[in-house]
Amino acid sequence: MHDAPVALPAGRVGRPHGLDGSFYVTGARPLLLSAGALVTVAGQSAPIVRRAGTDQRPIVRLEGIEDRAAAEALRGLQMTVDSLQAPTLAEGEWWAHELEGCEVLDGERRLGAVERLIELPSCEALEVRDESDGELLIVPMVKDAIRSVDTAKRRIEVDGAFLGLDRRPSPEASRREGGAA
Repeated sequence: MHDAPVALPAGRVGRPHGLDGSFYVTGARPLLLSAGALVTVAGQSAPIVRRAGTDQRPIVRLEGIEDRAAAEALRGLQMTVDSLQAPTLAEGEWWAHELEGCEVLDGERRLGAVERLIELPSCEALEVRDESDGELLIVPMVKDAIRSVDTAKRRIEVDGAFLGLDRRPSPEASRREGGAA
């Protein structure tokens, strides 16, 4: 775990909803958007005083945002929640900042480091720059691909065979064959 708090993205201020300062949240992380949660927008922090809608289309109102014009003025801005204020995740779940920068290994072979966590339609995935050839490696966050995650040691063990790494030609072989990616 990191000692310093991190600003977790909670979504962006979307279009206003109604006249009381409520607005839709786009790209929402519903877990971070509960009533009472302290949210930061444009450098100002305010608690959520209203939470409605669904997890797919949440509607929130922040303290101090009292009308439609005030909500419209924030439209498009990123909302964040301090990681120290975030709810505790279940076993086997991590915040993106806990995984970013972790060393990714397949046994003794170091593949690279996690650049970022991305959301795919079916699951989240790690984006790793392969150290051997600079190619981008996408590692789905599924149990067949991930052997273990140790955020304290900043290490993630993956199954290279499942990821097809044993079928990829080495950079040297590609150069010998005259192939270019």
